[in-house]
This record gives sequence, C-alpha cells and structure tokens, in this order.
Amino acid sequence: MKRENFFSRFAVLTVILFLIISCSRKNEAPFFVKDNLFDYREPNTLGLERVPGSETFTVFKPEENSDKYSHGAVIISFKNEYFVQWQSSDVDEDAPDTKVVYSRSPDLKKWSVPCVISEAREKGVSTSGGWWSDGNTLIAYINVWPEQEPKGGYTDFRTSEDGINWSGQESLLRWDGRPVNGIIEQDTRALPGGRIITSVHEQPGLVVSPYYTDNPGGTNGWRKGKMENLPFNGHVSRELEPSWFLRGDGKIVMIFRDQKSSFSKLASMSDDRGETWSVPVLTNMPDSRSKQCAGNLFDGTAFMINNPNNNKSRIPLVITLSRDGKYFNRAYLLRGGGDDLQPMRFEGKYKREGYSYPKACVGKEYLYVAYATNKEDVEITRIPVKALIAD
Repeated sequence: MKRENFFSRFAVLTVILFLIISCSRKNEAPFFVKDNLFDYREPNTLGLERVPGSETFTVFKPEENSDKYSHGAVIISFKNEYFVQWQSSDVDEDAPDTKVVYSRSPDLKKWSVPCVISEAREKGVSTSGGWWSDGNTLIAYINVWPEQEPKGGYTDFRTSEDGINWSGQESLLRWDGRPVNGIIEQDTRALPGGRIITSVHEQPGLVVSPYYTDNPGGTNGWRKGKMENLPFNGHVSRELEPSWFLRGDGKIVMIFRDQKSSFSKLASMSDDRGETWSVPVLTNMPDSRSKQCAGNLFDGTAFMINNPNNNKSRIPLVITLSRDGKYFNRAYLLRGGGDDLQPMRFEGKYKREGYSYPKACVGKEYLYVAYATNKEDVEITRIPVKALIAD
C-alpha cells in the first residue's frame, strides 16, 4: 500500500512539474539579445560601428515649392528597377492633402519625380501600405483612413505590369470574398514554399492580427491567424506595427511595437506557418516605441532594424543580427546622430528628428533599407550582405 502511494504521489508530482515547465516555455521569449550590446553613454551611435561598405542614397529631398512632409517609406525591387512608396503632404502629418506617392530608379542614384498612386481624399486620408510582387505584377497596397471614430480603416490595392501604368483601386479580399477589415502592415513577405505573411490592424479601431494567404498574387484569399492579444484599454491593441523573421528551426517570430511604452519589443511565434500564434511576450530587445522591420538574409541570418532606445528617440538607426534567430549578439550602426543627421529644414505637425519607420528589401548582394529622415527626406541605406554574415 505504501509503495502504491509513493508511485501515485510521484505520478502527481511529475504531472505538476510537466505543467510548470510547459507554462514557462509558453511564456518564454522567442529570442534574446546579448546583454550590454548597446552603450547608452553614446546616444549618437550606441557605441556601434558602421557597417563596412554601406552607402546612403536620397530618393526625395523637399524644397520650398514641394511637399515637405514624407513618412512610411517602403522599398521593393521589380523588373530591374527600385520602387519606393511613401505618404506625402505639404507640411503636416495626416493632413487633408495627404496622398500616396512613389518614385522609381534603375540604380538608386537617379530617381523619378514622385508620381501619385492614391490622390488626397475629400474626407479622411490614404497612407502607404507597402508592396508585393510575384515577379510579373507589382502590387501597391494603400491604407485608407476614413473620418471615423474610433480611428481605423481598410486596405485597397492597385496593380501594374510595368510600374508605370496602374489598374484602378480595389479592395483587398479575404478568403470568403469579403474585404479585409483593417489596415495592412508594410511588411508583406513570403515564407519558403510561397505562403504570404503580413498583419492587419483590424476595425473597430486598430487591433493587430497576423494574416496569411496562399494566393501568390497577394490580392485575395487572406485569412486571419489565431493570436490572443495582450490586455488593452480602448480601441488600440498593445501590439502594433509588426514585422517578422524566421528562426533557424523554421518557426516564425513576429515582433511588435509595444504601445504600453515598455520601450522593448513584444514578440509572438508560430510553428504552423502562421495559422496560430503564441500570446505575445516582452523581449529584452530595446525599442523606441516605433515601427521597425525584420527579416532574413539569404543564408538564414535573422535581422531586426529599429531605433533600439529606452526612450522615444529615433536616433540612431541600427541593425541587430542573429545566426539562428534565437540569440541576437551582433549589431551595426546604419545611421547615427551628430554630423550624420542632416538638420530638419521645415517645421510641421508631428515632425521630429531622426530616422523613422524603416522597411527593408533583401537582395543577394545587398540589403536595402528605406526610411524617412526627420519625416521629410526619403532615404535608402544600402548594405553589402557579406558584411552582415558572421564567419
């Protein structure tokens, strides 16, 4: 009898221990960053060295007779040209004259005059939603923000075969043929195998959810991934403006801006190609509570690009790297403060110094990072991929 009680108690303890371990693993961050990787005694550079061989190019520079506000720059390569899309207005953020424009270049050095791809609206505004391409067709996503409360909107798109002539504006569609009810994030990319992953800030308000589609065109078939948001008040989720990368074990890691001002990234993970996601958790990756980007180089190296500060400063702009997507132990300076940052030339509502909302495009030889400097210059920093890969 005593022996039976011993084994019974042992079995109960084993189950309890298993449950404790399982719960701790569920709450474990999908990745970690090396301690003291950033030196906050040097705010202009965080103590980091510049990436060898990096270059910066200007896509758009405001003048007295041009728009002076630029934001949300996104780059893509399509049919041997580079395309950058952004929102543009005279002086203020989200002003009534806000429109979505794009510019193209064969070499990053000479850019076309910005072309309007979504005109200013009579009521509400449109902002850049980023790009997608299957190689034959270029898709420009457009985020539409009607005048409504709570603040929110929906996603349209336009298509082009040559990057010059465009279709009319249409609704982005779900798997059931209904319009996607939210604002798309500017990081629409494919997994190995072709499934496209992005995220949508759903109405009412802006409540973020991962989305995926197996339609290679990226215009329909969108399905919502299952993810439980962290508790929040009002109509804006704590998780916002995500991007994602793949770990070496094939799991997808989605990183988020934390609207609760922890000044650290939130992260969630999926092991079934984006259909279900873990509850987001805080990581030890510093973040200025701003939009970021992430991805993988051709050898699988994972990267995150952001302003890794413990405050709202968007200086400097940094890339942080991991060989396996679990442990980020290297970082480089992309753009810094001081002499590296040109002065703001025109005042405007919500304009600020620094490098805002980076979005990246990965090539075999180079990584291209587009961003708005001081919310007025649209710029690209090109980085040799070989300089980012660890020996």
